[in-house]
Amino acid sequence: MSRKTLLRTGPLLAGGISPYGPLGLTGPGGLALPPGFTGRVVARSGDKVAGLTWHSAPDGGACFPDGAGWIYVSNSELPLLGGASALRFRADGSVADAYRILSGTDLNCAGGATPWHTWLSCELGHRGRVFECDPYGARAARPRLSMGRFKHEAAACDPERRVIYMTEDEPDGCFYRFRPGDWGDLTEGTLEVLCGSGRWQAVPSPAALLKEARHQVDDARHFDGGDGCHYAGGVCYFTTKGDTGLWAYDAQTSSLDRLCEGVRAITAAPSGDLYVARERAEIDVIAPDRAVTPFLRLEGYDGAELTGLAFSPAGERLYFSARRGRTEGHTFEVTGPFRT
Repeated sequence: MSRKTLLRTGPLLAGGISPYGPLGLTGPGGLALPPGFTGRVVARSGDKVAGLTWHSAPDGGACFPDGAGWIYVSNSELPLLGGASALRFRADGSVADAYRILSGTDLNCAGGATPWHTWLSCELGHRGRVFECDPYGARAARPRLSMGRFKHEAAACDPERRVIYMTEDEPDGCFYRFRPGDWGDLTEGTLEVLCGSGRWQAVPSPAALLKEARHQVDDARHFDGGDGCHYAGGVCYFTTKGDTGLWAYDAQTSSLDRLCEGVRAITAAPSGDLYVARERAEIDVIAPDRAVTPFLRLEGYDGAELTGLAFSPAGERLYFSARRGRTEGHTFEVTGPFRT
């Protein structure tokens, strides 16, 4: 990941034309894109893709390298039948395989990729768990209970400080970090919560058997429904669905800023640009100079939530899903001259 990132102070600058030019007419799949970009639907809920019935309620996602190709992993936010599936792509972008990497879990909402190429799939239910999954399908998924039992939303790895940040989907949810005993092994470690003082404090009982994790530390800072989460260049960006805020936690200075409103999902490109999904079925790009401009508009999906934003390892393709309710979901791929 590039060390380019957003400035840590000052307002975002909305409006104007994106670095890719104005959006064109609506094309296949309902996508309106800048010149030079194309889009397609790679999977639909309930339809077969490479022999696998693609899951309903697609949510969080990430990409992983796979030889000359890559893999896109997607969660399913279904009750009791959630889990996660994977699409394996060849170097030319064609789908080579599709398979499940997690089954029989509950409300798998968002999650996050690790530097050692595993997928952290997060359960949204009461006392939800984090499952570490193998995107290549060779090893069985394992629950990582030391990461806490709460309504997990998303996770983002900070390889510099060797911690994993996590969001919590409660009206008074907290912002956590997990410090493993050994980086790369998530079986044991310390769960900490961000406090109003800006310091981190250990959660006494991560299992939350008698008292919810978010209520165990008096000075814990609370947020209105933690949602998406992404780490890039020393900053952990996360969103809050209750007030649609985009936040930036500067891990180097331990400072927290609220950047803007109207954001649900987030990812970053190798260029350092942030890509944020808006509530109105649009994706904006936020450049390192803090300019916010339109990148994509999805027509014909009124009321849809855009989820699972992720770039292929080379940064040439952007994946995301559009979902409505528990059944309908389309997973898209956008290809074009993304900045590197």
